[in-house]
Amino acid sequence: MITHIYPRAKDILSNGQDISLLFARVVLAYGFYTPAMSKWADIHAVAEWFGTLGIPFPALNAYLAASTELLGVVLLTLGLLTRLISLPLIVVMIVAIITVHLPHGFPAGENGFEIPLYYMLFLSIFASFGAGKFSLDHLIFGKEK
Repeated sequence: MITHIYPRAKDILSNGQDISLLFARVVLAYGFYTPAMSKWADIHAVAEWFGTLGIPFPALNAYLAASTELLGVVLLTLGLLTRLISLPLIVVMIVAIITVHLPHGFPAGENGFEIPLYYMLFLSIFASFGAGKFSLDHLIFGKEK
């Protein structure tokens, strides 16, 4: 019985892949929006804070992190160069986990690494699968495999 139901369910549910990738991209882009804008609102304070965290070249890295996040918002929303922007955003999340969130453990409510880990998971999906049909990547580069 299950051997007949599963393939049919798989076929039906597979039709939602592209819309799922679209929603995930837009939600994740929105998640990067506030942190990016906060960094740009007071980039010098962010650079000072990065210095207290022991991040080398804190001013440069503040600008790099803020720029990467803001560029990520735009590119993820448009589904443009999605695979490529996912990689530097993953790096930003790794640095955030190591420098800020790891000492607090896993739970998001305790400023743990739960949320940046979820972001990394989504970004790894985009890096692996691309942006989906509802994207500029698909329009410009065609179907990705």
